[in-house]
Amino acid sequence: MAGLFIKRTEHSSALLPSVNRIDSTVTKLSSSPLSKLGEFGLISRIAGRVSGHESVVTGIGDDAAVTALSTGMQLLTSTDMLLEDVHFRRAWHDPYRLGRKSLAVSISDIAAMGGIPRWALLSLAIPAGLSLDFIDDFMRGFLGMAAENQVFLIGGDTCSSRSGLTLSVTIMGEQYPDLIVRRSGALPDDDIWVTGTLGDAALGLKVAEEAGSCRPAGDTSSLCCPPGPPGLEGPDTLLSRLLDPTPRVAVGRLLAEAGLVSAMVDISDGVLADFGHIAEQSGVGGCIRIDDLPLSVDFRSQTAALAAIPYQLALSGGEDYELCFTACRSNREKIIDCVKKSGIAVTRIGIVSSSLEVTAVSFDGRPYNNGTDGFNHFT
Repeated sequence: MAGLFIKRTEHSSALLPSVNRIDSTVTKLSSSPLSKLGEFGLISRIAGRVSGHESVVTGIGDDAAVTALSTGMQLLTSTDMLLEDVHFRRAWHDPYRLGRKSLAVSISDIAAMGGIPRWALLSLAIPAGLSLDFIDDFMRGFLGMAAENQVFLIGGDTCSSRSGLTLSVTIMGEQYPDLIVRRSGALPDDDIWVTGTLGDAALGLKVAEEAGSCRPAGDTSSLCCPPGPPGLEGPDTLLSRLLDPTPRVAVGRLLAEAGLVSAMVDISDGVLADFGHIAEQSGVGGCIRIDDLPLSVDFRSQTAALAAIPYQLALSGGEDYELCFTACRSNREKIIDCVKKSGIAVTRIGIVSSSLEVTAVSFDGRPYNNGTDGFNHFT
């Protein structure tokens, strides 16, 4: 099936411009329909904005990409799909930040294994009526996130969609075998840690849903930092955490290369569920203390009027894209010193247990009734 891996044609670019020049090289076709450009024209349009790199032996323009791993390293591969009205809503999500997020969530998987993100494949199923403006701005965001993380787009596919917009990203990275961090290494009495703060994205979604759409469906105006939905007070931090997450690549690499962690996972479905993946793979359990959950100033400010802090958003809200990891107690000071280099805070939130149960406890040590274990597509 033809896609970004097309055979070389007159549309293909032999020399590709730097990602850093994307903003200055984008030429809009306004609201021209994609049908006028055609599939190969769209592919050529995307290819013309992609940077090359010495690790990309053969990129966009052939039947398959050819890449070169660094000496002694192993390949890490992960894939994610984002479906309209399941993972995002065009009524809220401007195309620029949608492009950034679609790659960020995949990069986060490489970060969770202590890896170095390198190459990406992007496939788009595009519904009728979607403008070239939308695709241009989406690609500007996607390639901007790629440039920030030294990731190179090497291929993918395009097709039409009879329903909504579907985005599929495959990310590939590399790392030395003995530095790769898996979910299966946690041990009883290890500490449970998280990076950053939890619950901001879930609270941003909740506020957005209660306030209503911030723009009419089909509005594809391009703004790097568009205003949030009405009712979201103060800075746009909460909504930005939802719409434009930051993968914790630097933290993941620092921890892996320092050999300080026993297991790690990224937090996409809520820390309760995602630590549960570590517990399952490691054959352990764990206890998370809700009073130790790191909550941002904006989270606390937005929920100050409530009778009780909605800890369930931090435990199970999802889309934080922080890292949850386990480590031996003896590494506490080393971890704090190591992570300082990244500028991202880390917090101990619990302890790994020898039982197979994962629980959350309240301030007084009693079980906390969370109401849900985290996001699940099939429940």
